[in-house]
Amino acid sequence: MSKVAFFLFLLIYSFPTFAQDGFQFKNGANKVSIPFQLINNLVFIPLNVNGVELTFLLDSGVEETVLFSLEDKKEVSLKNIEKVRLMGLGSEEAIEGLKSEGNILDVKGMRSIKHLLYIILDQDFNMSSHVGIPVNGIIGYPFFKDNLVEINYDKKKVFFYKDTKKNRKRIERKYNKVAISIERAKPYLTSMVVIDSVKVAAKLLVDVGNSDAIWLFENTSKHIYVPEKNFEDYLGKGFSGDVMGNRARINEFGISEFKFSNPIAAFPDSSSLRHVKMVSDRVGSVGGDILKRFSVVFDYRNENMFLRKNKNFDDPFHYNRSGIEISHIGEEWVQETVHLQAIPVVVDHMMTRKDKTVSNLKYKFQLKPIYEIAHLRKNSPAKNSGLQKGDIIKTVNGMQAYKYTLQKLNSLLRSEYEKWITIEVERKSQILKFKFQLKDIL
Repeated sequence: MSKVAFFLFLLIYSFPTFAQDGFQFKNGANKVSIPFQLINNLVFIPLNVNGVELTFLLDSGVEETVLFSLEDKKEVSLKNIEKVRLMGLGSEEAIEGLKSEGNILDVKGMRSIKHLLYIILDQDFNMSSHVGIPVNGIIGYPFFKDNLVEINYDKKKVFFYKDTKKNRKRIERKYNKVAISIERAKPYLTSMVVIDSVKVAAKLLVDVGNSDAIWLFENTSKHIYVPEKNFEDYLGKGFSGDVMGNRARINEFGISEFKFSNPIAAFPDSSSLRHVKMVSDRVGSVGGDILKRFSVVFDYRNENMFLRKNKNFDDPFHYNRSGIEISHIGEEWVQETVHLQAIPVVVDHMMTRKDKTVSNLKYKFQLKPIYEIAHLRKNSPAKNSGLQKGDIIKTVNGMQAYKYTLQKLNSLLRSEYEKWITIEVERKSQILKFKFQLKDIL
């Protein structure tokens, strides 16, 4: 999906949202902190579902809670199940799923009861392979709706605050207030977009679950169009299939007093958007590559968002210059050699001293990740070098691929302009070697 800004951008549209309880504080607390993993600009949190701990993508761009990839969590008990059809981002048709009411979700210091869940049955819908960690679901509106919720990208923690006068006063003093609107259980703001020196006000979904900086929907305004300098790309996977489109740099993007020069915008094609029910005047989304530059506090009840810039604010905007999208497709046993150096032993016989150093070799087997080329952008350096979709990556720049995390591999493929990359792959039981140079085409 979209680069190390890769990603699974997910949206659900099927049935009206049923009334359900959001997260409430346990044991009289008024502040709770939850550590999260930040991968490819996306936030992953632990949640306990009916007594079983799972990992969820936190996504303000969905109105429901969605489960998938439960094959290794068969002990999860779901309540009051019925079949439904799910539709969303992507170019294909609706998929089969389940709806389950009356569940209990717990996260450190917080609890949601009577929680509504949607379950995707298609095991091919697998976020884990594109992130590099097990991911079991997505949570949206119920997580945000009842409290002040801060996503602190610098500390990698989510904070729940009770909506008290003291907490609100502290946030308003330290943060920049931005008005938002909550429509169909999702937050929207008005931003400023500049394309080819033309400035336009743009209503965007605030989408924590989109790893890109900005998505813009072509032809929703006469001023929203793909700049001449662009390239076609695979943007991600939605409930209804792959999301394709173009990428280009725009002149400027702004939220309130905060301005960004030359950010990279994605322009999804119209077929990928055909199942998306747009709110009035929406022209796109603002995602993780912008939001990660702040600490962000959501106040859904009063329709406000609070921003305070962090150390990442001035980071440059990158994209995947190689054109390779990598997925983690499983694990294999790898033999590694461990050198054991014994402590020197002093032996004293008949007043004669000898130092004896013993060196041993020990072999151990460990499960290591297997990485596959999932997509190749046409006319990209990797594609033109001869690499193919389905190639199994064995080494990258001389290092065994399994020694990288998926995130580090993706970062390498987004690295500096003109860097050379050498990749060995396995294809039809043959080891092949390819070399290409990262090029900036924007």
